[in-house]
Amino acid sequence: MDLSLKNKRVFISGSSRGIGLNIAKSFADEGARVVINSRNTNELKVAAASLGASGSVTGDVSDPEGANSTIARAVEILGGIDVVVCNVGSGISVPPGQETYKEWQRVFDLNFFSTTNLVEASKKVLEKSQGAIVCVSSICGSETIPGAPITYSVAKSALNTYVKSVATPLASSGIRINAVAPGNINFVGSTWEEKIAKDPDSVETMLKASVPLNKFGCPNDVANIVVWLASDLANFVTGAVFVTDGGQTRS
Repeated sequence: MDLSLKNKRVFISGSSRGIGLNIAKSFADEGARVVINSRNTNELKVAAASLGASGSVTGDVSDPEGANSTIARAVEILGGIDVVVCNVGSGISVPPGQETYKEWQRVFDLNFFSTTNLVEASKKVLEKSQGAIVCVSSICGSETIPGAPITYSVAKSALNTYVKSVATPLASSGIRINAVAPGNINFVGSTWEEKIAKDPDSVETMLKASVPLNKFGCPNDVANIVVWLASDLANFVTGAVFVTDGGQTRS
């Protein structure tokens, strides 16, 4: 299927490894010009070389100034931007009941403000291209998932609400925004890989009890939806949160 993404200018935050890197590969496979981003310069260089990316930008988008300078550099490299993918995030936090103000702030910076900063930083350039934004959220923001950190779940819930709410004012500028909410995604270096190594029986029990398809998703399961949402095939879709979780969530 032709997604008409050839030569589209795409910026992806948090894309030196894992889901973000697979999203970048999917866009590159469609012929898009891709700029990737990370706070880790060494990881970024390796990832950019493996992709044949148009460029890479080291920057911390969880900080407003960092997001502004990162987008400005991406615009310099690409000559504009058609698609922004907000992928920065982490589900690592403290156990329920041990939250502190600093931990709330840290987790919200990574999982919520990293997106709002990028949206604000890229609005003007996306208005020029009538572009699209796709955010990577989590099913933890849709309903209570046993064992998930409270800080992470609340931050992703805020992200989902933000996507639905900001879609209206962005639409007046010709910009679409949507999100993908993955469930359990396993890949090299993921927390699930670590859990499987430590206690494979418990992981298998969890899958059988909680996931109707009785398996993990892979990064491409997320990337495929992100790429579609960024394409013209989804030109009537905005303010939506697409779940990809093997049937785990019920609400």
